[in-house]
Amino acid sequence: MTNGPGEEPPADRKSPVGKPVIRGDAAITGSHAREAKAFDPDDPESVAEAARTVRAFAGGSPGSEDNVYMLRGAAACAALVRGVGSYKEAAERAGGETTVSFIRKWARVHDLPRSIRRHVAVGHIAPTAAKHIARVDGDARYQLAWAVLDNSLTVREVRAIVSDISDGVPPERALRNHGVTLGEVTLSLPPNLYRELRREAALADEEPEHVIARALEKELG
Repeated sequence: MTNGPGEEPPADRKSPVGKPVIRGDAAITGSHAREAKAFDPDDPESVAEAARTVRAFAGGSPGSEDNVYMLRGAAACAALVRGVGSYKEAAERAGGETTVSFIRKWARVHDLPRSIRRHVAVGHIAPTAAKHIARVDGDARYQLAWAVLDNSLTVREVRAIVSDISDGVPPERALRNHGVTLGEVTLSLPPNLYRELRREAALADEEPEHVIARALEKELG
């Protein structure tokens, strides 16, 4: 399945580092959008602000429920690393309780694709779960994120799945080992569409899921 014009790439962010693409969208973050800050890694003053933001973020966040705050901290981490050139220098520049590990984890969250960060911003995916999702590469990021949405995975379960993947277990098998069946989703359709879906499936002697899969492949492919 290919991406259409303007769509995000398969599994990596391409928008500028520190740009509040999600945080600045009022449709997602409401009044927080007016307060969204962009961190420019090429602007010394912005890098200094990112360092202050990272120090405060590392020193005591308000809690995992404040998703927008977490995304802002992640953006500051990513911009600071880009601005100073390394995780080590970024940790030293931020100071306080900031560690290399802390900056690395949150900078990776900022690099998750937009569709995943959107679910983090609205609270469907906990930022602490996003930290683990960001540890894997490629399409496994999507597989894990959608598994969280469709299976209500806990942060502990996400961490365990990611650990299995890091140990060499293929993502689909790692998910299956934890009770997740990829591609399984429950749909609620308007009565008229449900009627036509069942009629089409009966005439084609197929299961409804095959009819839906064909339609989606045609629509999204």
